[in-house]
Amino acid sequence: MVLIAALAACSGTPKPKPAELQPNPSTLGVRQAWTAKLPAVDMPLQVAVNGDTVTVAAADGTVAAIDARSGTQLWRASVGSELIAGVGSDGQTAAVVTRDNEVVALAGGKVLWKERLSAETFTAPLVAGRRVFVQAADRSTTAFDGASGRRLWTQQRTVGDSLVLRKPGVLLPVGDTLVAGVGARLVGMNPANGLSRWEAPVAAPRGTNDVERLVDLTGTVSRVGDTVCARAYYAAVGCVDTVRGMLLWTKPSVGSDGVGGDERAVYGTENNGTVVAWRRNDGQPMWSADHLRLRTLTAPLAVGRTLVVGEDTGTVHFLSREDGKTMNRVTPDGSAIAATPVVAGNTVVVVTRNGGVFGYRPE
Repeated sequence: MVLIAALAACSGTPKPKPAELQPNPSTLGVRQAWTAKLPAVDMPLQVAVNGDTVTVAAADGTVAAIDARSGTQLWRASVGSELIAGVGSDGQTAAVVTRDNEVVALAGGKVLWKERLSAETFTAPLVAGRRVFVQAADRSTTAFDGASGRRLWTQQRTVGDSLVLRKPGVLLPVGDTLVAGVGARLVGMNPANGLSRWEAPVAAPRGTNDVERLVDLTGTVSRVGDTVCARAYYAAVGCVDTVRGMLLWTKPSVGSDGVGGDERAVYGTENNGTVVAWRRNDGQPMWSADHLRLRTLTAPLAVGRTLVVGEDTGTVHFLSREDGKTMNRVTPDGSAIAATPVVAGNTVVVVTRNGGVFGYRPE
């Protein structure tokens, strides 16, 4: 039996108050291009990007596709139930998961099908190759036909740990391989049947009890070519060659959200608010910045010459990719940033807990 651990913000003592932010240097111009509105977003949200289109979702079951260049809503629909995870999309079909443990597929603003799952799911479904893939909290992966919802296969895996995070995990396509996080391992699967092609550990469980040994892969990943870099919860950041199924490097890192990156570096935020850059080819530290220390941050988005990081106070920080220094900051609507920012159509898209969707254009 797998138990769900909601540990991301647990603490037995009050969180220390961070220092006041320094005056905004505004050395980078940032223009708000558009805004849209959803109901409240109080569930784990992963924003889907397909070309110029972003697909977003709200906790009440609202799903919407937005043109990131203009902010125009392309379609909006309701799945009729509250959501626990979303959203995945290939640009044609979108998929979310409800609190009733159903995966729901939509196209053009209409529900295509709904199918029951074996367990809760906190990771957005992956829509790829005319299929919908779902990673459940019982560490099973299931493939559905994208058009009909017919269950194609299910693969159940065990990792020896009884706890699993109540946070989004890792699920993405790389070439003809389905790459998933299973515990602390990246696993490459055959998308036709779910059989393993390779496994690579990013971290090793440590400690003497189930909580201390919890090192599931979590949050966004950074993919450049065939290399995928990921975070193991409160343990490490590492990169894997997905062709050879081989771990390239792993470095200790104490954080709970995913990573961003580019051809040169991998970027992450630690649980104490420090922003860190590792050299992509070997994992050696490049720089760390602690001026956001004690702040609760999203994973970074690397875009242009900046890193974009959201905060639970509602602030969005635009940092230099060279050293992590602040270049500008904006506050969309005052509520917490609900998901790691994404880029589409030359626009940085930010979603807040109050359901605000904002498009920003950095210089």
